[in-house]
Amino acid sequence: MTSEVNSVLVAAHELKAPLSLMRQLALSLQVFDDVTTQTRLCNQMVSVSERALLQVNDLTKVARLEDGLFTMEPTSVRGVCETVARDVEPLFGFDHKSIRIEYHNRQKLAIANHDLLYSIIYNFCTNAMHYSEADATSVLKVSDNNNRIRIDVRDYGPALPTKIWRKLQSGSLRQPTDVAMRPGSSGLGLYIASCFASYMHAELGAVRHRDGTSFFVELPISKQACLFP
Repeated sequence: MTSEVNSVLVAAHELKAPLSLMRQLALSLQVFDDVTTQTRLCNQMVSVSERALLQVNDLTKVARLEDGLFTMEPTSVRGVCETVARDVEPLFGFDHKSIRIEYHNRQKLAIANHDLLYSIIYNFCTNAMHYSEADATSVLKVSDNNNRIRIDVRDYGPALPTKIWRKLQSGSLRQPTDVAMRPGSSGLGLYIASCFASYMHAELGAVRHRDGTSFFVELPISKQACLFP
């Protein structure tokens, strides 16, 4: 099987997952007749569909990166993180999970594209949500690292295979790759994040732990005076 065909199959498999979940939620609406449960299921359907649409939109952006349409400019990292945390909060809330932001950075602005950076952090957060247990709190951390701003999200999923880890470290993850030990959005999400990071001249990587993985992106600091919190 060619790598191109395998990439298509990986993308199709991961995009099929939210559709299957949507079908399951829709069928559940016929079982429960109380308003509270139906409202919760409807909210879940909206959130799942929004996540799937975002992933499709990201794939469209990947195909257009060569057109140079995504402007690089001073970007408020904290502002992007706050937006992502707000948008993923409903996803975390379904299983009584939560997400917390920790700021350890003095530098506020990075050279980046707002939309591409948003997608990278969003992918990290949904990965953490997928692999965290009920009532768990995931941490989105922002810190300074030499002349760069580092954003990382810790998850507690199965170990990241060495082959995928090395590709992330070297920036050579050039196609959606099936991550057998980490079913869900890992393969496609990491591919999208890798493409966006490469475009922004950012460093994408992962730190493997005995009980999970920390995914991170490091961005060059902007020397422009910060006008944002």
